[in-house]
Amino acid sequence: MSTTYDLILKNGTVVNQDGEGARDVGIRNGRIAGIGSFSEDQAGETVDCSGLHVLPGVMDTQVHFREPGLEHKEDLESGARAAVMGGVTTVFEMPNTNPLTTSEAALADKVKRAHHRMHCDFAFWVGGTRDNVKDIPDLERLPAAAGIKVFMGSSTGDLLVEDDQGVRDILKATRRRAAFHSEDEYRLREREGERVENDPSSHPVWRDEIAALQCTQRLVNIAREVDAKIHILHLSTAEEVDYLIDHKDVASIEVTPHHLTLTDEAYHRLGSLVQMNPPVRSPRHAERLWWGLSQGILDIFGSDHAPHLLEEKQKPYPASPSGMTGVQTLVPIMLDHVNAGRLSLARFVDMTSAGPARLFQTSRKGRIAVGYDADFTVVDMKRTETISNDWIASKPGWTPYDGKSVTGWPVGTIVRGKRVMWQGDLAAPSLGEPVVFQDGVTR
Repeated sequence: MSTTYDLILKNGTVVNQDGEGARDVGIRNGRIAGIGSFSEDQAGETVDCSGLHVLPGVMDTQVHFREPGLEHKEDLESGARAAVMGGVTTVFEMPNTNPLTTSEAALADKVKRAHHRMHCDFAFWVGGTRDNVKDIPDLERLPAAAGIKVFMGSSTGDLLVEDDQGVRDILKATRRRAAFHSEDEYRLREREGERVENDPSSHPVWRDEIAALQCTQRLVNIAREVDAKIHILHLSTAEEVDYLIDHKDVASIEVTPHHLTLTDEAYHRLGSLVQMNPPVRSPRHAERLWWGLSQGILDIFGSDHAPHLLEEKQKPYPASPSGMTGVQTLVPIMLDHVNAGRLSLARFVDMTSAGPARLFQTSRKGRIAVGYDADFTVVDMKRTETISNDWIASKPGWTPYDGKSVTGWPVGTIVRGKRVMWQGDLAAPSLGEPVVFQDGVTR
């Protein structure tokens, strides 16, 4: 008697931990139930993936979807819609909302808002503060908690723990890998005079490489002192790449598409649209980040999707807020780099699925294997498209990559066996569920 499946992805090139090859994938009850060669009469539905690559579902572990409190910029539904339109199946959302996600009640509120309203699966970072240190051992293990996030340098929102003792207290309380925005707040305050009115190109002069390196050095020293594991978000400097080579036993590293793709010339072309924290910098930093990627020093990609309305971004610098859309463009921008020979497709998969699963201990996500969630990012590696503002599903409706031609395009987003996006159209209702973590709790 032949095995039957709810859905078969047929004739695609499957890319996974054992390489890539022509294989079909059978799905039953939202999970992968078979990998091999199957006939169409073995499934209720068959999707022909001829000429396409079937990748493990892309996870973006740093997004800001602004809900609650700033829904005019983005909300959980619109942010998740942008994610699946770009091929992303799972997101970890950040805590600098209003109110801040720093308590069990605030986390539970986000989970309730997200459940079956977000188009992709989700988890939420919990903000670490001086006031909630005693609760961290419980907070970081709550259902849908990705872990603890700390801002050591000021950015959007009111979360900030800039002093060594405050960071030390938080890391003493953690058992999971904690994530950090690593910029030295003391140096940022000292150098505020480096900002030039109406000149966003002064942004990386103010928030310079020393501010980033000093903070990362402080953070690593504290992590070693208290025997904690840390995750450094949006690495942006050559100096940090070289420093962290000797500290991979305690520190994992995220890099963003914009720090790999954009350089400081973009300030003259796009102004404050490329204003980010930490900043887009000179080419030597991007070159060293690429070197770190090629050497295996960097662990994962994250978009740092941080949307603001166009009219907000167009305020005169430095009144303009830092942040740009990114969750929808992560896959096409990085696939374009794959096609340009800057990284392999296998490395892309490692940075977007296997890597996040390994670092954050997700359950049943991160690879194409029997028993795992049927999450897939289906891509056409030969398809050339031009990214445009009109394509962006995020509320602000703009991208710094407007007009950029890329080769390599997401054509399908499948979440737990449901085609959520296919060929540019939403294909299923919102059915997002919380991510389950191996070192969290499921109650």
